[in-house]
Amino acid sequence: MSAATPDPSQSPRSTKTVVDHLRFHKGHAHLTPTFGNDAFALKAEAFARFFGTPTFLGAQTLLVLLWVGANLSGLVKFDLYPFILLNLAFSLQSAYAAPLILLAQTRQAARDKANADADAQHREALAVANQERLAIAEQNSAQMLQLLEQNTRLTEMTKSLTERIETLTLDMHKHFVKRDGSC
Repeated sequence: MSAATPDPSQSPRSTKTVVDHLRFHKGHAHLTPTFGNDAFALKAEAFARFFGTPTFLGAQTLLVLLWVGANLSGLVKFDLYPFILLNLAFSLQSAYAAPLILLAQTRQAARDKANADADAQHREALAVANQERLAIAEQNSAQMLQLLEQNTRLTEMTKSLTERIETLTLDMHKHFVKRDGSC
């Protein structure tokens, strides 16, 4: 699997690569929707998420207060004092809410684990790439040091040869000036 692909907008000389930063998460894309991708699944997930909101708690409290208030005041008489119908409504709500919430938590835990695994793979890939870069940098430093030492030796040799040429030139000059005597 290629992690980097050439950018087609770039010229052939500069091969800029585009890195897919989510490449480690793509294997877990099937875990994204909690209940699936169909309409029922999306509604079920929205309903499960709604259970823990302040809006739901406030609306449920208001409904219970209205229910109890209307029945105690005698305004309506469909569910008198032990409020058996209200209790049945709460039981029915719990029977549907608990499995939805548990399913949502289970799937969320699976998504969290998959994301943690993908993040761990990404961190491992970064660590390997960093180790490779450090090894290359160390190799380049060693090569640079070797070249610098070689340059120093060549400079010393050049100096030595230059001094030797100067000495030979002076010797030749003395030799030819003594012989000829005219210069």
